[in-house]
Amino acid sequence: MRTLDDIRDEYDFLDGDERYRLLIELGRELEPMPDPLKTDATLVRGCSASVWVYPTQAPDGRLHFLADSNAAITKGIVALVIAAVQDRPAAEVAAMDIAAALAPFDLKNQLSSSRTQGVPNMIALVQDHARRIAAA
Repeated sequence: MRTLDDIRDEYDFLDGDERYRLLIELGRELEPMPDPLKTDATLVRGCSASVWVYPTQAPDGRLHFLADSNAAITKGIVALVIAAVQDRPAAEVAAMDIAAALAPFDLKNQLSSSRTQGVPNMIALVQDHARRIAAA
């Protein structure tokens, strides 16, 4: 998976339609999420499409997230959220200002409100998982 900095560098170079295509491409690059992990516990509430986020923890304590959506652009948006936190320690993810990390992408002005309304909920679910794992 690309780093958030790498994605931002490419995103800044592109215009509207190309940015949209980049988000779709990011969604296609996500690791496959097995269907049995797509449960009520991993479902992000408040999104216009179905979105699932599942955390795993590596032996060194870093979190690795799997995510999926049934809509291409929403899958790209969740890929962007995951890029901000992927393979970081749980305590770091729990304390991060993920919204600030995503602010340079200006998603609210790039996409419709129905596409971005679930972003805070995606962030909240990622951080809830991280807090739970960090506390364990």
